[in-house]
Amino acid sequence: MTGLVSSAASSSSGRYPSGRELLEAMGLASRQTEQRMEALLPAPAQYIGRVQEAARYAVFAGGKRLRPFLVKSSSALFGVSEDNWLQAAAAVEMVHTYSLVHDDLPCMDDDTLRRGKPTTHVQFDEATALLAGDALLTLAFEVLAQPAAHADPAVRCALIAKLAQAGGTLGMIGGQMMDMEAPNSDFGYDEILTLQKLKTGALFEFCCEAGPILGGASEAERALLRDYAADFGLVFQISDDLIDATGDSGKAGKTVGKDEAQGKATLISLLGLDAARAKVVELAEQAAARLDGFGSAADSLRGLPFMLIDRES
Repeated sequence: MTGLVSSAASSSSGRYPSGRELLEAMGLASRQTEQRMEALLPAPAQYIGRVQEAARYAVFAGGKRLRPFLVKSSSALFGVSEDNWLQAAAAVEMVHTYSLVHDDLPCMDDDTLRRGKPTTHVQFDEATALLAGDALLTLAFEVLAQPAAHADPAVRCALIAKLAQAGGTLGMIGGQMMDMEAPNSDFGYDEILTLQKLKTGALFEFCCEAGPILGGASEAERALLRDYAADFGLVFQISDDLIDATGDSGKAGKTVGKDEAQGKATLISLLGLDAARAKVVELAEQAAARLDGFGSAADSLRGLPFMLIDRES
């Protein structure tokens, strides 16, 4: 991950962790989550080995592991055990990876590059990639149902319900449908915000609420983290759109320039580059302010949106 620390983050030095500190913390969370996923993902076995191999290929193809870091950081606010947050982090990363595998399919975005590597359907084949995505989605809920997620079955059910909502038609799937409809629709500012909050923000919301759910926090505390997640999701999506509009495929690890070519609705297409850049800084500041009541324990969450603004991948 390069080019992460923005001018906005630099001007906020002393208020948030440094870019280096955050990168080190994210790297640790990534390694911890990958170790847990390694233990949870089935090893390829005889007749069904190809789809299991494809699922592993997709999961371990790299990535920033932002979602596991958000789960870990939100969990730290409420004293959640490592075993518990790792189970939730692994589950949401599996759902995220499934969404990428399916997004890349020829019937969707028809992409051949993901995280600098051939997409799963290119490396294997379309049918295997489809099944690998299905397998990851299914496994995520099995993971959350296991006692390792939490000793209390009611807490495990709450996590499962939250992730199902985040990944369904009122979340990521709904946002994906809106994204597909966008080229043939006259989406304005409100519609684009809704699209982004569903397609990208819903999984971030799960990550930020996983900690308070696991830690038995109040509804008021959960609401603060939901609001943070909504702002954070928009920061992530706008910065991602900026990469697509102005970035380099080699640095990004994926094909760029797709949004304009496909007529997709983004805040950049609506506002223009300069206004979109200004908006993303405003949202980062707003996200950080949501966490004032949590004190210094939330500093990593406060600093994270600023790291995204000038990222190149």
